[in-house]
Amino acid sequence: MAEVINRNKALTISPLKASQTMGAALAFLGLQGSMPLMHGAAGCTAFAKVFFVRHFREPVPLQTTAMDQSSAVMGADENIVQALRTLCEKQHPKIIGLVSTGLAETQGCDLNRAVHEFREAFETFNEVAVVAVNTPDFSGCFESGFALAVKAIIETLIPHDHRHVGQRPRQVNVLCSANLTPSDLEFISDSIESFGLRPLLIPDLSGSLDGHLDAASFNPLTTGGLSLDELVSAPQSIATLVVGESLNSAADALLNLTGVPDHRFGLLLGLDAVDAWLLALSGISAEPVPERWQRQRRQLQDCMLDTHFMLGDARVAIAGDADLLLGFDRLLRGMGARTVSAVVPARAPSLAGSALKVIQVGDLEDLEHSARQSQAQLLLGNSHALECAQRLGVPLLRMGFPQYDLLGGFQRCWLGYRGTSQVLFDIANLLVEHHPGIAAYHSIYSQKSNCAGSTER
Repeated sequence: MAEVINRNKALTISPLKASQTMGAALAFLGLQGSMPLMHGAAGCTAFAKVFFVRHFREPVPLQTTAMDQSSAVMGADENIVQALRTLCEKQHPKIIGLVSTGLAETQGCDLNRAVHEFREAFETFNEVAVVAVNTPDFSGCFESGFALAVKAIIETLIPHDHRHVGQRPRQVNVLCSANLTPSDLEFISDSIESFGLRPLLIPDLSGSLDGHLDAASFNPLTTGGLSLDELVSAPQSIATLVVGESLNSAADALLNLTGVPDHRFGLLLGLDAVDAWLLALSGISAEPVPERWQRQRRQLQDCMLDTHFMLGDARVAIAGDADLLLGFDRLLRGMGARTVSAVVPARAPSLAGSALKVIQVGDLEDLEHSARQSQAQLLLGNSHALECAQRLGVPLLRMGFPQYDLLGGFQRCWLGYRGTSQVLFDIANLLVEHHPGIAAYHSIYSQKSNCAGSTER
């Protein structure tokens, strides 16, 4: 069982954490025709928008209730009502995701009461779904905010119905963790469809933030993603698949509402994890594993043989949300590497069962100090970790959110046999490229021999 060490500093230096508010907003960006609405100051939304645009390199719809000094003191519930009204009148969304910020939470906002007041005052907009979720950015992290939003979406929009389980025998619900890229979600959908099943991704970022050019010149709402009509069919599915330990609470809520049996996984990284995923799909569909996945498995096995000389006993430092940390640690541990430094931005229940000895809750300064003491050879983290890697003189493999200094990071597929193979190749190449080499050995006897020879002459 891992020992999770709490923060011991009064301030954060070189932050690792992305806020819960941004994580919750991302979840709503995976729903069709939705608009995330942040209850806070305009700067809070502008800050989040910059993060999303730099990472995805796409226009991202976000709105704000624009709290000011007066509303922060006197109360800002009226800002919520007016913001909801304006969005419904001007942009006609199908879903509004109302998320709170640290300013609103400190002020003492009541999101549900404000939504109730909006419903009473403007009954003409009752067809617009509003999902409220409290996500103070002074607690939790990007991953936990996403999980809270997914849970709120399930509890607000999915009907409580145990009578129709399996009515759609080829449909499976899929709860997807915050740190899965659109390409990861495409792999998940592709693998499910290869067994003759239909995936219902909750939420679905593979169609909304996959980097496509839209036919419309301008759309103020999300394009693509999971529609509300599809979402309400979740109680009719044959099974639920959960990818990422952070979504266990949301999975419990879906199980209680629908009674649909679930299968829970960590990140689908590594031979064992992908094997378990495909075998579960085979059991649900009663179909054998397709030959193409078996071939990719053999390719991964060959990759493991090719890279184990480089990865064996390699010292790696990892900084990221809990799902990422656990997934990459399991992969590296299976290859004989060692995670000598592990830092997360916030505690998570899943960390207690980790095979790691020590996990630090902290920032990138903590990672840098720990990695230097343990002589780490490689860093795994987001783009903010680049300066740490440069000061340590070790390479960085960028993963997680945000990635703003490398094109295409948001589209990379990490999961599956092929995704795992590429990760192993990349890590091995970084270790080889930055290997200091072996210094030449000069024998003391050769020196004596040369001296003796010169004396005789």
